[in-house]
Amino acid sequence: MSTRQSDEQDIYSVEGNALTIGQVAKRTGVAASALRFYESEGLISGTRNAGGQRRYSRDVLRRVAIIKAAQQLGIPLAEIGKALSALPKQQTPGAKHWAMLSQQWHSDLNRRIEKLVLLRDQLGDCIGCGCLSLTSCPLRNPGDSAAEDGPGARLFDQPAYPSQA
Repeated sequence: MSTRQSDEQDIYSVEGNALTIGQVAKRTGVAASALRFYESEGLISGTRNAGGQRRYSRDVLRRVAIIKAAQQLGIPLAEIGKALSALPKQQTPGAKHWAMLSQQWHSDLNRRIEKLVLLRDQLGDCIGCGCLSLTSCPLRNPGDSAAEDGPGARLFDQPAYPSQA
């Protein structure tokens, strides 16, 4: 058996259908430390074998793919976790599940796109002074709305997007 064949066998076979964390990391391109973090946050789940080593069912591969796709869209992990919690456990998410998730994120993405287009279109009006409190600053303080909250650079304490609060 060639080295490549033995490597491929190692990727696909451990204790029946269960995958090690290394196999999941190799198949998904996600670091083992990130997989452990996802598990600690409830985004994915695994079991432990008799030796205490993590084992994952194959459905975790699709869940990690969904997490990666959602992260590339700028969706916060908390929202990803909330969406994944609505999916059936220990079942590979399919097209109908992705359609449900993408529909949930659609309006949020449209809102972000609208803000980015507005920012892009108004960027030429900004002189880059960093004041963030001028009545004419259309980027972070349109209409000097921050003045209602009192003095100081209060906008730095707020997330750019409410969904990241």
